Amino acid sequence: METLDSDQSAKQIGSILIVDDEPSVLSALRRLLRQCRYEIHTAESGSAGLKILEEHPIDVVISDMRMPNMSGAEFLASVRSRWPDTARLLLTGYADIASVVSAINEGGVYHYLQKPWDDQDLLLTVKRAIEEQALRREAARLGELTRVQNEQLKQFNATLEAQVKARTEELGQTVMFLEKAEEDLKCNFIAMLKVCANMIELRCGVLGGQASRIADLARQLALEAGLSEYEAQETYFAGLLLGVGKLALPDAIVQKTVDKFTPTEARSYYQHPLHAQMTLMPVANLQAAGVLIRHQYERYDGRGTPNSLSGPEIPMGARILAIVRDFEGLRSGALLGRVVPDEKITSVLRSQAGMRYDPALVDDFLKVLKARQASGLDHACIDTARLKMGMKLADDLRTSRGVLLMTSGSVLEAHHIAQIRRFEETEGERFSVYVCDAEA
Repeated sequence: METLDSDQSAKQIGSILIVDDEPSVLSALRRLLRQCRYEIHTAESGSAGLKILEEHPIDVVISDMRMPNMSGAEFLASVRSRWPDTARLLLTGYADIASVVSAINEGGVYHYLQKPWDDQDLLLTVKRAIEEQALRREAARLGELTRVQNEQLKQFNATLEAQVKARTEELGQTVMFLEKAEEDLKCNFIAMLKVCANMIELRCGVLGGQASRIADLARQLALEAGLSEYEAQETYFAGLLLGVGKLALPDAIVQKTVDKFTPTEARSYYQHPLHAQMTLMPVANLQAAGVLIRHQYERYDGRGTPNSLSGPEIPMGARILAIVRDFEGLRSGALLGRVVPDEKITSVLRSQAGMRYDPALVDDFLKVLKARQASGLDHACIDTARLKMGMKLADDLRTSRGVLLMTSGSVLEAHHIAQIRRFEETEGERFSVYVCDAEA
């Protein structure tokens, strides 16, 4: 029996026990393996090998098959029983398949090699065995570490469970309050834009609710045309504030229809989109809407204002607003001073497709109109005597002068109904209210 102590033991990467009754074989294997910085132990019998295993940690055992007193199969079976984590290699010099199979079965042999061996094959086999041993040890270490950490985590969770639950409930309430506050801010923002639109209409003397109708139609057309919810919302905002730049124009211009303008008045009038963009510039949430308003009078054929953009150069939202603006203006009489029937408006839109308007958007717009007409049956028009708490407005509620009282989507409460009826009494008006469900 012999143990080889390397001068570079600090750098050794594994320990190997070689068991063979032939000293020449032990010497040859020792010379071959020492170049790989292994700690090498040798024994000339199975009993001597077991003694080394009792005294030293061994990663790999290489055992001859035919040895006196204790065969390689018996030795490896004993190693397997007492040191199951040690890799076992069988070295055999004869072709007794039955003995080899017995050794493999009883000793749990990792691999077997024949004498004479191939040096590279043997080195590679040992290297793989050492690496697998290292992986198994690391896996065991990590497994134990995980077990300990899991136990610590379980104790930690048990201690903090009540606190975590309370904190989670608190955060849930906070999130709910924040979501409610965000929704309220959004609703208030839109309501304020509608109030601004109402003031613009009062100043310009147009039919009340026109801006809201333009905005609603523009949003629906944007979605029909494939724009995102965000882009459709920007188009909606632009629709509400489409005429904000008209506040900078004199009454003599804003109260005229476009067919009555002198050349000077026309030049002044078509500056209002630029005034609008400058007005909205300080409001970050409305800057995109300002760009759409600026380009509302561009033409698809490039003959528009202010930048003579054409086709896809014109922002999609601006192309949408041009169609919806003119549709509503013709329908209400605000554009030409007379009401134009829907059939005639449709004919105008089709005839101007490719010139004033984007032809694809004209087709999409006609689809939107058809869908709105079909869905109109879902709303009911009732007088204020039939109003009930919980009903939802299907359209803005306005006075005969266009003053906005409540916005579409508002849910009626008792004080709302009382205020509406009181307004009827004091102003001598009678309201017809559009609600989503008259039986609510």
